Amino acid sequence: MTQSDRLIFGPGPAGRRPANGLVASIMWLGGLVATLAAMAVGAVLAVFTAAAVAVIAVFAGALVFLAGLAMRARRTMTARTRRSDDVIEARKVDGTWVAYGWERPGR
Repeated sequence: MTQSDRLIFGPGPAGRRPANGLVASIMWLGGLVATLAAMAVGAVLAVFTAAAVAVIAVFAGALVFLAGLAMRARRTMTARTRRSDDVIEARKVDGTWVAYGWERPGR
């Protein structure tokens, strides 16, 4: 076995020290506790991620709904056409005459 093989594969079975019963059981319990902690953290992160996705979906739905209302309002809006006889409309508002229709077209 070359030096690079020792670095890749480790010292082999001769280099490992067998763990006695007490140390092996403590290491097994430590591994179990670490696994349970990792699973709990993963579950909490999964719940937070699901909640974030749900909030994003609600906001996206509201945005699509409002965009639909805006498009519907735009379609149903009727454009006022200018009279062909060049008569402007005037209304009295609080004692003052206000004229409509005098704007040049194309502005």
